[in-house]
Amino acid sequence: MSANAANVDPQQPANKKKKRKGALIFLAGLFIVIGIAWAVYWFVVLRHFQETDDAYVAGNQVQVMAQVSGSVNEVGFEDTDFVKQGDVLVSLDKTDAQQAFEKAQTALATSVRQTRQLIVNSRQYQANIAVKKTALAQVESDLRRREPLGSANLIGKEELQHARDAVASAKAELDAAVQQYNANQAMILDTTLENQPAVKQSAAELRDAWLALQRTEIVSPIDGYVSRRSVQVGAQISPSTPLMAVVPATGLWVDANFKETQLANVRIGQPATVVSDIYGDDVVFHGKVVGLDMGTGSAFSLLPAQNATGNWIKVVQRLPVRIELDAQEVAKHPLRIGLSTLVKIDTSNVDGPVLATQVRQNPAYQSNALALDLAPANALIGEIIRANSVE
Repeated sequence: MSANAANVDPQQPANKKKKRKGALIFLAGLFIVIGIAWAVYWFVVLRHFQETDDAYVAGNQVQVMAQVSGSVNEVGFEDTDFVKQGDVLVSLDKTDAQQAFEKAQTALATSVRQTRQLIVNSRQYQANIAVKKTALAQVESDLRRREPLGSANLIGKEELQHARDAVASAKAELDAAVQQYNANQAMILDTTLENQPAVKQSAAELRDAWLALQRTEIVSPIDGYVSRRSVQVGAQISPSTPLMAVVPATGLWVDANFKETQLANVRIGQPATVVSDIYGDDVVFHGKVVGLDMGTGSAFSLLPAQNATGNWIKVVQRLPVRIELDAQEVAKHPLRIGLSTLVKIDTSNVDGPVLATQVRQNPAYQSNALALDLAPANALIGEIIRANSVE
């Protein structure tokens, strides 16, 4: 045995094994503690959260279409431009609409004059009736004087017969005059000039022509940003032609497509956080669940799955869940329709309903930009009626 071998302490290998064993036990215990802590954290916190990255920003895409046909003279805005409600987006050629408007004014004036003539005729027919009554009274008076003379043979029978024929003729003329008056009255009755059917119809046609003239200027129904503009100057468009879309930057939401296995505890009103890819983890949007769709994507697809066939394979379906976002946060960090997001819902509170139980009391969306005030048209109608009904 050499001198070096004799100097080796036999306890050193045993100490190293003991240290190694202690380190392994410590690491094993540490991992066990971490695992238990993680399990407790998952049971207490994480199991109440449902998360999906199959979620996208959604919003309203207001399609702008013409209400009348015409040729495009001017396109006021381009894609990405901001527009206010009521701004003129597209102008159409007004020539045809202006011609129709002037024709409707002329038609109303003609209708007023013709109806006015019927009213005047009614007075004329009344005067004619009075004349016929006077004539009848005269011939009846003549007949009464001649009848005693005829009985006394002081006048000839022929003269007496002529007197009787004159009375019959006067009665017939009076009856004809009355019938003529009644026929005219059937046309006008006791209705004022403004409320005569012919005048009202012409007035309605004038309003239509006025509306068509106003609608040659196509306005934006909302505030938003122009997108998908397809209209060009010189194009001939019709009311069914899509011109562009206006997308508001407000009122956006997120459609989060959760697996059906994740939805057992999802309820309306639960809080949610949204992280968009455009801003990353630095910006976290807060919102809440406002509704669960009534069908999966496959159920509403163009060709729904036919699961009754023999070659059926089960696929986990996804159901859209709408997340309403905080408006102030969206205003601070604007989003765009179609952006990808990561959505996490806190399902710890399951007191809310699964489906909405209350009927919406106010309209979800509304705009009065396309509603036209008929006061100018009504004022013009009144002016035309007055101008053409002067006695």
